[in-house]
Amino acid sequence: MHLIQGSVVCQFLVLLWGALYGLYDSSLLARAVRASAAWWKRWWSGSVLAWFFFARDGVLTRAWRDSRLCRGLNLLVNLPAALLHWLYQSLRPVWDDSFAAQLVFGLGEQVPAATGWVMLAIMIIPYGQWSNTYSLIGFVLLFLLSIAGGMRRRSLRLDTGPVGAWFLLYFAAVCLSWPLSMFPALSARYLPYHITCALCVLTVVSTVEEEKQLVRLAGFGCLGMGAASVEGILQRLGGLEMDRSYVDLSLNADLPSRIFSAYENPNAFAEVLVFLIPVAVGLLLGARSLWWKLVGLGTAGLGGLALIMTYSRGSWVGLAVAGVVFVFLWNRKLLPMFIALALLCIPFLPDHVLNRLLTIFNSGDTSTSSRVPLWEAAIGVLQRSPVTGAGLGGDAGRAAVRELGTFHGSRGAFTHSHNVYLQLWLEHGLLGVAAFLAGCCNAVKRGAKASALSACPPQARLVIIGAAAAVCGSLVSGMADYLFTYPRVMLIFWFTVSLLLAGVRMSGQSRTPSGARP
Repeated sequence: MHLIQGSVVCQFLVLLWGALYGLYDSSLLARAVRASAAWWKRWWSGSVLAWFFFARDGVLTRAWRDSRLCRGLNLLVNLPAALLHWLYQSLRPVWDDSFAAQLVFGLGEQVPAATGWVMLAIMIIPYGQWSNTYSLIGFVLLFLLSIAGGMRRRSLRLDTGPVGAWFLLYFAAVCLSWPLSMFPALSARYLPYHITCALCVLTVVSTVEEEKQLVRLAGFGCLGMGAASVEGILQRLGGLEMDRSYVDLSLNADLPSRIFSAYENPNAFAEVLVFLIPVAVGLLLGARSLWWKLVGLGTAGLGGLALIMTYSRGSWVGLAVAGVVFVFLWNRKLLPMFIALALLCIPFLPDHVLNRLLTIFNSGDTSTSSRVPLWEAAIGVLQRSPVTGAGLGGDAGRAAVRELGTFHGSRGAFTHSHNVYLQLWLEHGLLGVAAFLAGCCNAVKRGAKASALSACPPQARLVIIGAAAAVCGSLVSGMADYLFTYPRVMLIFWFTVSLLLAGVRMSGQSRTPSGARP
């Protein structure tokens, strides 16, 4: 640090920055930005929308925490740990003298750190060597370790309260969509994927107790994204061959090959980047440790570069929305400047990037127009079965489309509906898609309220903001693609949600009066 402070170059840069800032501060642009920010602040502070969305909790949210159902679920999931704790107290000298028992107890008390290593491994294993069984085994072991930790420490207990009623209702709808499926045998193999995600959310939200644990866990997720980004960039440098099925070359003749890293599909990789780039930015801005700041800076930069190379238009738009949400929750005064700078950057984009972006509005682009028959096919099935859909998993949806003959596209066959809301409705029924959307909106709302509380730890605040922005960006990019085509990508989404919910729990937001203004 002393070398940096004493550097002639650094001193020159500081003086240059001061001079430029002085010129900007007295400029017409600065006055316009400040006036715009002041108007925005006055409008938002006095608006009914701000109070209704951020300050007012819904009926279900207010009732859930103290409900009998919530207490009953907590009693049920903590029954093994309670029995083990009774056994530990009964035979305490035996357990305390056992090296193996002490090792298991110690590991059980470090579940957040273990979760970080598990997520890092999950995110960087190449597609050819990947099996979804790995993630299931990993989170089953983490769940068992959390129970083992509660054997010695009574304070270590699983808690369904912070997960929220809507997400629990969504996972219940997922379980119901298996027996209610049009093809139960095809749906059966998808249930373990969703169980893995549920274990991830419950374990992370329940075991992260300290701010440094949340920061470390977010950091491991960002490291995984950074490593995957490096792998994708190396694919480009190695001369990756263009896959013609991913792009309409008649409109994008100069487009380079689209990278996919360890995820087989460039859109799937882009979705992972949208999940975690805002978290990396939050780590950069909020972490106290220089190491974690460097991790946030490096992984956000690598992730942004890799996202451009995926040429995934929906994910570009999703990340832009995530950026707007991030700035709004972090410092609303900067929002007009952020939007203005983003718009000013558009003309400076490389030609092939700008051309690719503009094809969103081109109905002649086959990769865009081919989605319409997929949407129509899914809607055709839902017209026949609007409440329960086709059943759990993509296989049931494809079988239903074939049996009912609702796909009339001239290109390829029905794989999924390329829309997260249609596909969730198709797989989990009306209850599933409604609970998912309500749960995501509620989680973002709780995150916004928590980040505004004085009791919210400063590092956790930026992780909350990053995760909330990532969820918003994902919901937007999901309009043009199905986020959960790959179970590993689905798990990373729920990992991001769990960071958000764990931060909210840590902030103490759930203990504030339900109608209080933040």
